Amino acid sequence: MKKVNLIISFLLLSILSLHGQATFSLSSEDIGGQATKTEEFNGFGCTGKNQSPQLSWKNAPDGTKSFAITMYDPDAPTGSGWWHWVVFDIPSDIEQIVSGAGDIESGLMPKEAIQSITNYGVAGYGGPCPPENHGLHQYIITIHALKTEQLGLDESNNPATVGYYIWNNTIAKASIVMYYQRIKE
Repeated sequence: MKKVNLIISFLLLSILSLHGQATFSLSSEDIGGQATKTEEFNGFGCTGKNQSPQLSWKNAPDGTKSFAITMYDPDAPTGSGWWHWVVFDIPSDIEQIVSGAGDIESGLMPKEAIQSITNYGVAGYGGPCPPENHGLHQYIITIHALKTEQLGLDESNNPATVGYYIWNNTIAKASIVMYYQRIKE
């Protein structure tokens, strides 16, 4: 009887896993729970390499016509957080970007994608650079599956405007959170 129950349980779990819907997810070969000097901004007192991480995503929902990537620090002492990276109009057939694609001079981002200005005042990736001794800051990197091919914006649009258009066109999203702090020695 135990053997029959075990076989039935196994079959039931197998059937459920086959029919379960895979979720939209984001991963990275470069980052885990902590940012490093590789991702850290180079400026504003920071001396990192300012290299954007490799990102890959899978299981985009039906109806996805493009993607957008954002990186946001809600812990920045500004009253409104800090936008470190805003990318949109990534074609729906793209499922990853390589390390360093956030450097607009590199040519590594898909050619249709647009990297608009960040709170640093320039377009492209701007890595973590929290104030010294301000504690851990969280950096939320999000992939947005969008219901439109293009947002109709360009690289000069500020993060708030782009965010408005992204949020109004998001079907699904997935995020990775990493933390970083600077300690004055």
